[in-house]
Amino acid sequence: MTIEQTYLNYIDGKWSPSLTGRVTASINPANTNDIVGYVQNSDEADLELAVSAANRAKGAWRKLSGAARGDYLFKAANLLESRIADIGETMMREMGKTLAECKGETARGVAILRYYAGEGMRKIGDVIPSTDNEAMMFTTRVPLGVVGVITPWNFPVAIPMWKMAPALIYGNTVVIKPAIETSITAAKLLACFEEAGLPPGVINMVTGDGAVIGGGIARHPDIQGITFTGSNKVGKQIGQTALSRGAKFQLEMGGKNPLIVAEDANLDLAVEAAISGGLKSTGQKCTATSRILVHASVYETFRTKLVDQVKQLKLGNGNDSATWMGPCANEKQRDTVLSYINKGIEEGASLLCGGGIPADEELKIGYYVQPTVFDGVTSNMTIAQEEIFGPVLALVPFDNLEEAISLANDVEYGLSASIFTQNIRNILAFIADMDAGLVRINAETAGVELQAPFGGMKQSSSHSREQGQAAIEFFTSIKTVFLKA
Repeated sequence: MTIEQTYLNYIDGKWSPSLTGRVTASINPANTNDIVGYVQNSDEADLELAVSAANRAKGAWRKLSGAARGDYLFKAANLLESRIADIGETMMREMGKTLAECKGETARGVAILRYYAGEGMRKIGDVIPSTDNEAMMFTTRVPLGVVGVITPWNFPVAIPMWKMAPALIYGNTVVIKPAIETSITAAKLLACFEEAGLPPGVINMVTGDGAVIGGGIARHPDIQGITFTGSNKVGKQIGQTALSRGAKFQLEMGGKNPLIVAEDANLDLAVEAAISGGLKSTGQKCTATSRILVHASVYETFRTKLVDQVKQLKLGNGNDSATWMGPCANEKQRDTVLSYINKGIEEGASLLCGGGIPADEELKIGYYVQPTVFDGVTSNMTIAQEEIFGPVLALVPFDNLEEAISLANDVEYGLSASIFTQNIRNILAFIADMDAGLVRINAETAGVELQAPFGGMKQSSSHSREQGQAAIEFFTSIKTVFLKA
């Protein structure tokens, strides 16, 4: 009999059990009989220990040069690279993505660490002319102090890395609360930092319930900045709490991302992008394609191609190389997706394929939902307005580009959007008029390169940007210096 391992919190350079004495099982969503391991179910007393450790460590950490901090990140990157297979498999078992996707994401984590390690050598200020001829004026950037990092289960390596790496390189110490579903993956990430030799307290991890630990991070007076990725409901609560005590906050939340298919589009490429952008990772991406707006002249052809290919997708456990799409990450998420599918049917949308739990016996032990395509969707329907976070695509016809962009913008979100067209006028109009923080031409809605700023408009974010050099704007404050001899 396999004895599942119990994973601990990481506080002040040590692995330690929660003061509560409670643990939570991490269950494989592809096979609910498979317990990946157990993680700590902590409370605010554990969080207090982590924040205190980060507070004690922040002075010495900020005094290190950017190059010295970068050396630690390079070492952690090398350790992570050596463990891509192990961490990729752990991620697959914890949240259900295919092994290829999980290994690819882990490799992206390596690249993020190396990118920000190099950022330690970039400038952190500017010289500004003074009106006083005998004075010098310049700016420099200083760390916030202790940063709280709250991350979701859908990208359990990439998202923590693109938050922790810039926080660390710019001189902050970190307390991270990963999603409970993927806390074993997070523990294996933290082990890379530990073995890279980061001083005690510079990076700390506390696992547990989101309302308890995440809420505690938002409330804690010694946490100067909070970076969060997750749902709009929770993000707004975190933002309001942080604002009430004057802490800096960064929220990356939901999306309802449109893909526009113009009359001159390459339909085969557009279908491929719709499927990859909307159904990879079981649609559990904030940038996933959700609505597909197709010109009336090519609508029927596109619809036929799309449905034919969606029906061929193979569902299964991510450890099978033939699997294209895995399960939803947990039972609650599967039930949420099914409720949206039922809502679409109730409100009059036409179900073209999918729409339920697969009948295959081997899939009944997991949280699977068939990839689903709806036709006859109008803007007032729930499935056209709310983020589903699952493998559901909604088809909408349009007659001209102005109408398409108006339909695309007719939601509260503004994260990502894409268009397939060869017409430069269409491209320029789309870039100018689309209310989204990320616009992509002849490419799927999902995906952004790590060196580029990422974030949304409207209700998709707090309007700051993550990744790339833009990260310095959140993780530091500007200090203006006036110097006169």
